Amino acid sequence: MVDEKVEMNNDGDSYTSMTANDPKNVQELTQYVQSLLQNIQDKFQNMSDQILTRIDEMGNRIDDLEKNIGDLMTQAGVEGPEK
Repeated sequence: MVDEKVEMNNDGDSYTSMTANDPKNVQELTQYVQSLLQNIQDKFQNMSDQILTRIDEMGNRIDDLEKNIGDLMTQAGVEGPEK
């Protein structure tokens, strides 16, 4: 019986067989695991950076919205909320 390993590719939707690339000894296994962990860490860091960028963008949009609402209230003659 042949053990066949399956790995997800970058898009996460398809799988490829890894039997030809199976580690043959402890050193290869260690390198494979380190490479895999580095890849996961890089993807996690990329996702984290994207989330932080979107949060910053949303904060800027909220600030702009608050300013526009304040301007509209001033134009309408309504006093803004006291801070």
